[in-house]
Amino acid sequence: MSVLTDLIYGGSHAVAGLTEGAVNDAIAKYGADQEIAFPDTAYFFPTIYAATGVKVKTLGDLTACVGVLKSLITDQEDLGQALNAGLATAVGAEILEGLKYVNGAEPYANDSGIGFVPDPIIRSLGVPLVTGDIPGVAVVLGKAAAAEDVAKVVKDYQSKGIMTFLVGDVIEQCAEGGVKMGLEMRVVPLGHDVTSVIHVVTVAIRAALIFGNVQPGDLAGLLDYTKNRVPAFVNTFGEIDAVVVSAGAGAIALGFPVVVDIDLGENQVPGALESVCDHAETVKKSLELRGIKIKSKELPIPVAFAAAFEGEIIRKADMKVEFWSGKNPTAELVLMKDLSEVEDHKITIEGSDIDCGEKDFALATYVKVAGKKMQADFESVIERKIHAWFNYMEGVMHTGQRNQIRIRVSNAAYDAGLRLKHFGEVLYHMIMDEFDAVVDKCEVTLITDKAATQKFLDEVAMPRYNARDDRLASMTDEAVDQFYTCILCQSFAPAHCCVVTPERLGLCGAVSWLDAKATNELNPNGPCQPIPKDGLIDERTGRYEAVNRIVEEATHGAVSSVTLYSILEDPMTSCGCFECICGIEPASNGFIVVNREYKGMTPAGMTFGELASCTGGGVQTPGYMGHGRHFISSKKFIYAEGGIERIVWMPKELKDDVADKLNATAKELYGIDNFTDFVADETICTEVDDLMNFLTEKNHPVLAMEPLM
Repeated sequence: MSVLTDLIYGGSHAVAGLTEGAVNDAIAKYGADQEIAFPDTAYFFPTIYAATGVKVKTLGDLTACVGVLKSLITDQEDLGQALNAGLATAVGAEILEGLKYVNGAEPYANDSGIGFVPDPIIRSLGVPLVTGDIPGVAVVLGKAAAAEDVAKVVKDYQSKGIMTFLVGDVIEQCAEGGVKMGLEMRVVPLGHDVTSVIHVVTVAIRAALIFGNVQPGDLAGLLDYTKNRVPAFVNTFGEIDAVVVSAGAGAIALGFPVVVDIDLGENQVPGALESVCDHAETVKKSLELRGIKIKSKELPIPVAFAAAFEGEIIRKADMKVEFWSGKNPTAELVLMKDLSEVEDHKITIEGSDIDCGEKDFALATYVKVAGKKMQADFESVIERKIHAWFNYMEGVMHTGQRNQIRIRVSNAAYDAGLRLKHFGEVLYHMIMDEFDAVVDKCEVTLITDKAATQKFLDEVAMPRYNARDDRLASMTDEAVDQFYTCILCQSFAPAHCCVVTPERLGLCGAVSWLDAKATNELNPNGPCQPIPKDGLIDERTGRYEAVNRIVEEATHGAVSSVTLYSILEDPMTSCGCFECICGIEPASNGFIVVNREYKGMTPAGMTFGELASCTGGGVQTPGYMGHGRHFISSKKFIYAEGGIERIVWMPKELKDDVADKLNATAKELYGIDNFTDFVADETICTEVDDLMNFLTEKNHPVLAMEPLM
């Protein structure tokens, strides 16, 4: 055998033996009937489930899995067979990691890594992956000869928005090198054992199950999906042993190229396993091998600018200055003006800059835009991007919108030279880059004088906000002559297509009708295409000939009939990155609504993950529907089945979040005051009998409604 295949098989045999012994030891200690599971997933042991269809629920189930693992190790010279042995190593790693969680253990509670990545986190990554905010996924493992080398590589990935997972001593080396870590910073330490690399492998595998509708047991479909739709790759630092080589073979089998920083000589596999000994070339080569192209954003500011910094939290102790509506007036406003009223690239600061010695400031961010194709409806679309763009600056934290905002600037960003003019530069360059199809000129004014900010808020901003609200309130599905498709998520869910209407936003919660309209104006051949409201078939369910025709075209024939307002009759498909799921609850004749952040049980007898496992992937599942949070309070929510009166249960956090708008809709439609008081949550019940008692006690309107089925 070649040196490479010999190493792969050697590592695979070592892992197989270790796995078999560990399983036998666990069964001897706990018994074959001992339940075992990774936390917060509906996919059991994801690698085993996806590859074989086997649902591992007890320790006894693992015995047969070890047999399958061993059968993949053939010791044949053929590289393809050796890669299968790499998959065996992945299975072994999953079993070894899973055993750490037996009997309710929390193996990573005191570790610098997080271990298993729960399903809701994977779903939350769906939107940034399909939009390119996360252009790729890097796995960095081992121990570098010099800590600064690996830290520099990881910081480079971070600046490019790459989601990076760390395994081994590189975790401490990156911390030593000043790398900011955490899921919100897109640098995630998994663990120190090489087996913890399986936790990023299962992220890719569950992406296939969640978004791609790959069926459990379809190994060929799984490998095709991970190779062609999950933009991941591996970097190893330092010396590699047989187990690492075998794990790398598993990565290559999944379609993830491996770049090592030692000279492998003739053992390299072009395009799959390559040596890059110059760390200055590691990032470039890795992205090249995976076909990832980064759109560089070089801005004239003294701090890094990348989507990876969007989740950065700045504590009060680390804060130089703060702009907060709780203490001072604030506003963010984008206004369309005539071309003659805008001086392009003019940035004005009215009031003190942040170097004046004060700590608390007022702030009005006023952006004037002009363009021959600009429309007033696009103002709010651009305005909402301010939140993201300010957060992309390293050392800046932004929350809220309109006149309710909070911005913090860190001491480190201030010391680097960040000032208000740089906020203006960010807005100018990003607007002219992302909205160049409709914006020809842009001017930015930042007002920090408290009296001037209050005057601007009262006389300019609030009247415009109110006018927009009135406009949006009048935007019903009946008031427009076209809807829009959104197929952004088809890069992960090929059979999915959202239909976005004024009263139904995209299921990810990120695409409104105005967003889709603006996207189409910016890119007429892009993911959002107009659907004329032609051929009304059924008003109650929202079935249109034109919708069916265009959805069938957009899904390449996978979906030929869809309704806009029904959950039981040809409901809209879901990709997997939905914010919530609405599902039937037969005993009450109603529906439960669950958000992905909720980890507990529901009266339907399923967790969010279990509900989601039968809802995503671009399939239509009558009785279940993925959707955005704000759709819950829409007059069109489950309209065909009787509307929001059918809602019987929601997690408390979700119920509180949507209460004001949901109660207003219930009052307008049905004359019901405080409708959410009729809706149960987990603090009231999670069992169906208790739910029925609560609904009876409250005399919930669902009890008088016609049967759903």
